[in-house]
Amino acid sequence: MDTQNTSAPPRAQSRNGGENHPLRRTRRTHANAHPGGVIHDNTRHATRFTVIGNHLAQHPELSALAIGLAVYIQSVPAGTPVDIKTLADRFPEGRTRIADALSELEDHGYLRRTRERTPTGRIVTRTVSCNQPGRHHDPDHDASEAAPPKPPARRAATAPQQEPPRRRALPAVPKPAYSSPALLQTATEILAGLRRKDPRLLLSATDAEHLAPGVVAWLERDLTPTAVRHALTDDLPAEPLRRPAAFLAHRLTAQLPPLPPLRIPEPPPPVRYPLRNCDSCDRGYRGPDPHHCRDCLERREPVPATT
Repeated sequence: MDTQNTSAPPRAQSRNGGENHPLRRTRRTHANAHPGGVIHDNTRHATRFTVIGNHLAQHPELSALAIGLAVYIQSVPAGTPVDIKTLADRFPEGRTRIADALSELEDHGYLRRTRERTPTGRIVTRTVSCNQPGRHHDPDHDASEAAPPKPPARRAATAPQQEPPRRRALPAVPKPAYSSPALLQTATEILAGLRRKDPRLLLSATDAEHLAPGVVAWLERDLTPTAVRHALTDDLPAEPLRRPAAFLAHRLTAQLPPLPPLRIPEPPPPVRYPLRNCDSCDRGYRGPDPHHCRDCLERREPVPATT
């Protein structure tokens, strides 16, 4: 029968177990050196977790919003929409702040956004999230052979100035048949007075200059200024008018009345002279001569010319 070795310990013991473990001594040393700092109460995750590198979580140049968006994008499954509109609906920050944060991540290599055309011809934006900037995945080579990460570009001290949005052109309006300064002045006065009917129809000088020829085209069709004013302001929509000038341009074109029918001028009525009495025969007559009838004028001899 075999004899048990009584000098061997019943189970293996760790050389660095207990309170003498170097990691525990290091944690206790840091806690004593910074009594007001953070103390981690961590629990090991077994499911539903994402590994985030400290190069992202403690990035010295990224904003907190950019870091938070990068963590969220790296945690969602592949194929999840991460465009500006979707992220703005998901988080309380507005589209402008989210767009700036995505640009930060793109500048530092955590995002790659490219525009591609689908087989149907639609243009879409494809977003690639990188958990380690600079290590692009290549299907033909191992990931370890990727190029080393590039140093992140420093952000500018001041935010770049955004170009003002371009003003969309107004729709075309009907053109008058002829130029008339008087009708053009009347048209401008009609447009300037629309705001008294509805404050939403307040127009700028540029908008009134664009719309005035269309109003002149209406006035040429024998419409009064009051009729034109009612046509432009009646049955307005209840919702806000974001572009009142574009709305009026559409009405001027869509509701343009037809030209009036061609009127042939009638010949003037014959001249009816008053009834008179002839100075020669005392007969009543109607004629251009106020003193003699036609018969007396024909019988009268011409008066010889005096020398």
